[in-house]
Amino acid sequence: VQLVESGGGSVQSGGSLRLSCAASGDSYSSRCMGWFRQAPGKERERVAAIGGDGSTSYGDSVKGRFTISRDNAKNTLYLQMNSLKPEDTAMYYCAAGYPYLLQCSLTAAFPYRGQGTQVTVSS
Repeated sequence: VQLVESGGGSVQSGGSLRLSCAASGDSYSSRCMGWFRQAPGKERERVAAIGGDGSTSYGDSVKGRFTISRDNAKNTLYLQMNSLKPEDTAMYYCAAGYPYLLQCSLTAAFPYRGQGTQVTVSS
């Protein structure tokens, strides 16, 4: 599984960005997919996850502001980020889990990860 993120950039507080992740490999439509982020000096944080059935889960810090979605016809994962805050500044990574999981959540295993795209939010 190969993952390539895009859409990062710099935005002012309160702004929006949409991240995309192009996936290659088999069984994309049935894989648990997720977004992670990591800021300098901080631990990696699980942001959002989406199952093959479209079920979603979010970290507490982004609930109500971020939306994860997927287009299985295009093998693409998205993260719509609204009401961005300076504390959202981080490298954002797309991640792929195993296919055909009975349940996809933030605690699922995600053995595949992209190179990341930087998001910077200024106050």
